[in-house]
Amino acid sequence: MSDSEIVECNNRLRREATQSEVTRLWEVGKRLGTTCSGDAGMLIKEMETLEDRDNQVLRNFMEGDRGDSRCFSLWGDNKVGWVHNDGVNGAGSTLSMWHKEAFHYVSHTVGKGFIAVVGHHVKSNCSCIIINVYAACNPSEKVSIWEVVSAIRSIHQDKVWCCCGDFNAVRCAAERKGIRRNASNKKEIRDFNDFIGSNSMEDLPIVGKKFTWFKADGSAKSRLDRILGPKPFKSIDAWLLEPGFKDLVRDKWGSYEVQGNNITKVKEKLKLLKLDLKEFNRSVFGNLEDEKRKILKEIEDLDVKDGVSDLLEGEKLRRLELVSQQKLVEKKMESLYRQKARSNWYKYGDSNSKFYHTTIGWRRLKNEVKGVELNNQWCEEPEAVRREIKRVFEERFKATPDLGVRLGAVEFRSLPEEVSLKMIEVFSEEEVTEAV
Repeated sequence: MSDSEIVECNNRLRREATQSEVTRLWEVGKRLGTTCSGDAGMLIKEMETLEDRDNQVLRNFMEGDRGDSRCFSLWGDNKVGWVHNDGVNGAGSTLSMWHKEAFHYVSHTVGKGFIAVVGHHVKSNCSCIIINVYAACNPSEKVSIWEVVSAIRSIHQDKVWCCCGDFNAVRCAAERKGIRRNASNKKEIRDFNDFIGSNSMEDLPIVGKKFTWFKADGSAKSRLDRILGPKPFKSIDAWLLEPGFKDLVRDKWGSYEVQGNNITKVKEKLKLLKLDLKEFNRSVFGNLEDEKRKILKEIEDLDVKDGVSDLLEGEKLRRLELVSQQKLVEKKMESLYRQKARSNWYKYGDSNSKFYHTTIGWRRLKNEVKGVELNNQWCEEPEAVRREIKRVFEERFKATPDLGVRLGAVEFRSLPEEVSLKMIEVFSEEEVTEAV
């Protein structure tokens, strides 16, 4: 085929793909309630024209026609700034664009497979850096990009930042289908996760399609595109139930001495606070089960003594104090389990795992009857609680009076006698052999 025939063939295939995409888009719009006052066919054709125009502008840009006018046409107005990475022989060409009124450009760095733009976000009034990645398929080149991005990240620690684009790598085997797995895939997954973890980045979840790349015939697919942002600072709700916790945080925060601008100071203080909160959690919340057992054991000892002789006034007050401590510990445990269930549901699901059993334990704890109200007074005496529960259930489920309803005249369908006898026969050796 001649060059002109090849170009015409590609254009025809591109037009067919555009038409198919626009038609599907219109069908989705109709299902969502979109209406058209004119001819729907003309609307679809106009949408195809606009799509062709944008695609042509982008192709021209990537092929070398990269004037401001092309960017204005692609963006829609002239309030746009841009940086372009040529890639290698046109492959891996990348374009980063931003609204000039929303983002004030300061500087940029262009390297093999990435564009890093530094600027000031107007609305939030903070300095930030956006890294646009287009990684190659070669494993060593991917690692090189990750190393450079990590270096840029360390240089701009005082800025809010985001790293996004096509990383050409997956974080687990489930993110890639229809592609043969080997040892290099496992190493790449491990290296990519190390890159994300070492930079304290959060892989933001996507909505809609699970995969972002599809082979033309649909036989293979992967999630290659993603947005990585700074990992947020997290706390445990149950910490707020601990007396003195807020004072501890306030005192620790005021004791930290760090240098830098306001953003750097906040970030470094959060790092130090994280270490102190880990120690606090380990010493205070790391043994809730043991603490509960000790409280219950002391309550039980007092109850046994009360059965032999009356408790002294101080012992009665001690028991009330222990019951109050027990409720507080159980409230902390309930809060911990609930928060863990919320944060890990997506990751672990409802499988037969440690998380599953923890959730079941939390439900069991939540549903536990700790006491009942008797004669307008709260009672937690085990034997009295059992008697009251038994009385309530007996009252609730006792037999109702005979209402005279009989089913003797109703004919129920039943199996013939020979079939019934067949069902209780002993299996023969031949039947067992055939089944096995």
